[in-house]
Amino acid sequence: MSGKKRLAHGKKDSILIVDDEPNALRVLSAILEGEGYSVHERMDCDSAIDTLSSTEIDTVIADLKMPGKDGTELFDYIQQKYPHIPFIFLTAYGTIESAVHAVAEGAFYYFVKPPDFIRLKEVVGRAVEKKHMKCPVLPGNWPEHENPYSITWRSDGMLRVAEIIESIRDGAFSVLISGEPGTGKEMAARAIHYGGRRRDLPFVDVNCSAIPEGLLDYELFGCEKGAFAGSYPKKTGKFEEAGSGTVFLDEIGELGSPLQDKLLRVLQDREIERGGSKRVKTDFRLVASTRHDLADAMRKGNFREELFYRINVVQIRMPSLKERMDDLPLLAMKFLDKFCQRENKKLFFSNGVLDILQKYSWPGNVRQLRNVIEQAVVLSRKDRIEESDLPEELLAYAKRGHGISGRLKTLKELEMQAIRKALSQFDGNKSRAARALGISRKSFYKKLMGH
Repeated sequence: MSGKKRLAHGKKDSILIVDDEPNALRVLSAILEGEGYSVHERMDCDSAIDTLSSTEIDTVIADLKMPGKDGTELFDYIQQKYPHIPFIFLTAYGTIESAVHAVAEGAFYYFVKPPDFIRLKEVVGRAVEKKHMKCPVLPGNWPEHENPYSITWRSDGMLRVAEIIESIRDGAFSVLISGEPGTGKEMAARAIHYGGRRRDLPFVDVNCSAIPEGLLDYELFGCEKGAFAGSYPKKTGKFEEAGSGTVFLDEIGELGSPLQDKLLRVLQDREIERGGSKRVKTDFRLVASTRHDLADAMRKGNFREELFYRINVVQIRMPSLKERMDDLPLLAMKFLDKFCQRENKKLFFSNGVLDILQKYSWPGNVRQLRNVIEQAVVLSRKDRIEESDLPEELLAYAKRGHGISGRLKTLKELEMQAIRKALSQFDGNKSRAARALGISRKSFYKKLMGH
């Protein structure tokens, strides 16, 4: 929902922008007013607080570093007094860590200066829509006590995942989660379970690729004592153990043909046959995952067609980490906080570490990032994670000058890189950055707008 759409109802959506730089205020205000928003410009936090008390605001956009009270203090105030108002941070590269922390604490989004204005308009529209919905937020922002397996995201790809999870979490139909190893398929399955009405019921996970097929049959379906000669001891199977909860079959594509047939009968008849004799009614919800293309396996005759359509009522595709690099700073901070708490340490990322992390290709996806951060926290003997604490393969990759895609950068991209570096060097001061680059302030702003 955009500001322009709401004009049809006679009321403009209202955006409060707080920045101590007059030119930055004017540029951003002009862009958002062009989208149909009513914009309130303020240059300090105290006047912003006064505005909030007298005006209905739909979204706040604030610079992180300002004289007097800074953006984090304004954010804390709004969190306490107006928690329903989405908050978007603007930050220079030198303060990105603080912005990432704020998003982890509930801020809606953050942009590194100078922002991508097309992207900013999209995010503001989404923030305003959330404000007007007045409904529970998406899984990425669920309170931890409600869902300990919430998903960390700010990228479009993970937004789509979060939206699907939000819409299906209370359903009874089967879900198939696909994606490369390490992309968080199990985390998504747990987010579905613990975010829905089954959260207080069992979540039973089975790794189909880690258990020999004969034993897997025993694990899934159980066995009656003496049901047949040479049988295992009596056992309640995973399907029965789940009751009305969730069964997560990780790497379901590894199931052999006999187990595919048995699982299909369970899903059709909603009952299991324990150990070849006793029949037991079931009411579990199935969530399955795969790293393979099951549709292709079905066409080749390696996966039962009927079973594929039974488990693929809703499919969630988990993007690789390369496809969701906007999420990397948040994920890195989340893992840093997690392992610092475990190791009883207080660490932060030194300058350059996040930049190196964002340049790497991450073939092992989120799992590899988690392992890198864990290793750095365990091995660090200082008060911060430095470049030397990172694995050699990451440092070598960065030294070779790779970008995310490994391609040559365009002149426009190199120009923006120089602009951002200058802004970072001069703490976001555009006049000094323009002088350092040898261009006029007018040309500087023109290039920002052009990007």
